[in-house]
Amino acid sequence: MRTITKVCTAAVAVLALSVTASACGSDSGGGGQASGGKTTITFWDNNGGVRTPLYQELIKRFEQANPTIHVEYVGIPIASVQQKYDTAIAGGETPDVGGVTTSYLAGLTGQQALEPADDWLAKSPANGKLLDSMLASVKRTDPGGKLYMVPATSNLDVVWYQKDKLSAAGVQAPKTWDEFFAAADKLTKAPDQYGWTIRGGAGSIFQLLAEAYAYSGVTEFFDASGKSTVNDPRNVELVSKIAALYKKDTPEADVTNDFPKMVAQFTSGKVAMMHHNLGSYNDHVKAFGADKIDAFPMPVGASGKRTIVANPVDGFAVFKNSEHKDAAWKFVDFLVSKDSNSYWNQQTGQIPANKDAQADSWLDERPYLKNAVQVLGDPSTVVVSPPYYLPQFSSITKADTEPLFQKVLLGRMKPQEFLDTLARKLTEAQAEWKQSHS
Repeated sequence: MRTITKVCTAAVAVLALSVTASACGSDSGGGGQASGGKTTITFWDNNGGVRTPLYQELIKRFEQANPTIHVEYVGIPIASVQQKYDTAIAGGETPDVGGVTTSYLAGLTGQQALEPADDWLAKSPANGKLLDSMLASVKRTDPGGKLYMVPATSNLDVVWYQKDKLSAAGVQAPKTWDEFFAAADKLTKAPDQYGWTIRGGAGSIFQLLAEAYAYSGVTEFFDASGKSTVNDPRNVELVSKIAALYKKDTPEADVTNDFPKMVAQFTSGKVAMMHHNLGSYNDHVKAFGADKIDAFPMPVGASGKRTIVANPVDGFAVFKNSEHKDAAWKFVDFLVSKDSNSYWNQQTGQIPANKDAQADSWLDERPYLKNAVQVLGDPSTVVVSPPYYLPQFSSITKADTEPLFQKVLLGRMKPQEFLDTLARKLTEAQAEWKQSHS
């Protein structure tokens, strides 16, 4: 979903929009004048790959409506986007517009790299059209509550499943964790059919935390004293149960699973259920057909309440170094408009930020997505907000602790030690953040 060349020039992106780029030199920075006197702005897609054709189409529509503006597209693989942004900021070669998520937004605003969006939104046709919950999630990443990114989409963690496999085994879509573990076991059949797949490689920690808090029902990432709740005994219990599935109800290769490998195992037909989010819809439809797959939200834990960890909100930011901010904001305005936002989210299977887009008929045609919107809108749903405002949050939950989870799966580290380590790092980061903002 997210890979391509290692070295490129922005000229490649101009001449062939179908090519994505993981790292471009200074030519991919702040934009300039295109031939014919057009204003050129550069847009970095923070998850380049299968989304590239979607942005190609939207850019074509935008340029038709705005013939004096040309948009250079550069697709950045999701695994390297933070490093790419940091490098560009240090070198003063940032794009005009960039795709950004709340998971690393605090790191960008901490480097004072982005334009505030509050004044733009007040004058934009999008004012009053974007979901308040997504706007609030973005503002929570900034100590002053400013808006530095315009939300376009969000997600919900779900369990995708193959309908025919569950039907053949006489298994209903699990509603509780007890039902889930029983289903994973029943759906596993020798020699190479598995009930579940674990994401043990890149991206594993967020998915594991979503499972842990859904199981435990713990409602906050930090207690009143500022201590992380990650190592709550009920979270430890869940991690222990998930680790016990490894090689019993899951493939052995799961220990290194990143997103593409996990999806490949599921779409090969060897795995009956897979935890991801709404964004992998297209992969599953391509493999099985829309009528063969479905999804259910994270099971309900012992608390009896549905507890979900809020997914990052994805959207667009304008960078301070842009020499063409008016054109950049016009492009953002277009991307979050009703038609553009509906088109993009329909193709990806995610939740639109634009309220008018949410009313489009295609959402009713996808029960799993309509259910997700209902879950998020249900007053009884407990939403646990991760500390995306911590600049270290992303590095702690990726580089620092992903290798430790692999040790847990391999039996080289106890779940308690693993979560204690993660909790200590988060507690220290929280204390440092509070001290700097007191």
